[in-house]
Amino acid sequence: MTSYALFLGCTIPARQPHYELAARKALTKLGIELVDLEGATCCAPPPIQSIDLETSLAIAAYNICLAEEADLNILTLCTGCFESLTIANRLLKENRELREKINKILSNAGKEFKGTKEVKHYLQVLMDDVGVNHLKQNVVKPLNNLNVAAFSGCHLLRPSELLRFDDPERPRIFDTLIEVLGAKSIPYKNKLRCCGGLLRGYADDIALAIARDKIVNAYNAGADCISTLCPFCFLTLDLGQMLIKTTYKEEYNLPIIHYAELLSLSIGVEPKELALDFHKIKVDKVLEKIG
Repeated sequence: MTSYALFLGCTIPARQPHYELAARKALTKLGIELVDLEGATCCAPPPIQSIDLETSLAIAAYNICLAEEADLNILTLCTGCFESLTIANRLLKENRELREKINKILSNAGKEFKGTKEVKHYLQVLMDDVGVNHLKQNVVKPLNNLNVAAFSGCHLLRPSELLRFDDPERPRIFDTLIEVLGAKSIPYKNKLRCCGGLLRGYADDIALAIARDKIVNAYNAGADCISTLCPFCFLTLDLGQMLIKTTYKEEYNLPIIHYAELLSLSIGVEPKELALDFHKIKVDKVLEKIG
């Protein structure tokens, strides 16, 4: 069994325990051991990088140090955490002067970044460690009747020169992993465009308009659901539909489902085990289609 240090970040434990639950059930069932990372802090998400790069790198590096001490590579669920930790890991490995500067800060907490571990998003673990063929063999309830609008969000793909996850213009990994489950990953207008989530709290009207555009485009393309990876995208599009209803007087009832939930359902985890009541937009229609 392959083991990883699970880095949950802040939003998932605080607001989306169903995401963690589905990921733990699916990955464990597929032979991935998840080890809780004791003492982990916030990842220092991407907006902090624009305010104070050294501080953000030191916070991210602190978490990587915990994984180094545990002798485990890191697995992330949140794409924002993946971006923050991957950028820090790569910059500090490749820039000695910057590494020395950050290690001076870390020394105040008794830590030293050594650059011995990797950061992976859980989709990379599914592709690299589990493998498409093994994953396909574990599908016991194919999602054959489901049209899925894949939405990876922004932070999984860019900056591509540092994250090196997938082609930022024509990504295929997420679509491939949806189709392995038997579902159809459908094309839709402005598929790669932001959900507007990071504008929430600054320009709520613009954020909601962008989220509405995402919902409308997927709905018009015939999607049964939108599948997300980022907890903030999930929040923006799930809760956002309630705000769309009151603001625009429009109702779409398009379920927003984390990929980990679709994965769990396809490999035999029962819906009652997945805390699906956390969804604002009910997923009953999707469950009926799956059968």
